[in-house]
Amino acid sequence: MDKVILTPENIGREHICCAMSDKKSADGVEAKKEWLTCRMKEGLKFIKLDVRGKVFIEYLPAEYAWVPVEADGYTFINCLWVAGSFKGHGYGRELLETCEEDVAATNGVVVMVGKKKLPYLSDKAFFIKHGYEVCDACAPNIELLVKRFRQDAPLPRFKACASAGLGDDVKGIDIFYTVQCPFTMPYIKLLEPVIQAASVPVRVHPITTREMAREHREPHTTYCVFVDGKFYTREVLTPAKLQKLLEKQ
Repeated sequence: MDKVILTPENIGREHICCAMSDKKSADGVEAKKEWLTCRMKEGLKFIKLDVRGKVFIEYLPAEYAWVPVEADGYTFINCLWVAGSFKGHGYGRELLETCEEDVAATNGVVVMVGKKKLPYLSDKAFFIKHGYEVCDACAPNIELLVKRFRQDAPLPRFKACASAGLGDDVKGIDIFYTVQCPFTMPYIKLLEPVIQAASVPVRVHPITTREMAREHREPHTTYCVFVDGKFYTREVLTPAKLQKLLEKQ
């Protein structure tokens, strides 16, 4: 099946797979496309199958990745997603091989996964099957996988800040997000009435630069929630879920 590589020239007319038909996420899609276009100047690649479906891989040089990871000289996979009826046809393997062949001159490829299968993170078992190995871990349930092309290259690792939390003196709910996911910004907007009516402090923190992301206090920068300074969830909160969380507080 033919592949499409997004470029600054064609990104305006191409869909970005993860939010093709959700009109409510239109603003998020535009923000994601703008983010992608800026990252393309830093070497990001977004490759998808030429189909109307969620079948794509997104990767970039690890030193430009928006994660608290030390992996200079490596390539970092932001996302590899094969969904729905496209599963089981080898498309994930094909996209991964395309990435590996493209970056064969680097130290290798790095990807962040859950110790067990977790939402919004790549499937660990898939990468282990294709020659990746665990090179670092971050509490409570995140691992870093690597496939080294140069065996003398230093192993990638999480930065110390990735497991630091916000501190015991922080009270209330803190939500961090980037526009790497087209759904984060629209859902943040939906939370505004609940936040304004809350008796518990709810603070929203957009992560707008790579420097901010690389110093983040949790490995997953796309979206995460802290309660009283401690990591709580990476699940994107709906108004109902935030209200339920506030009631617990």
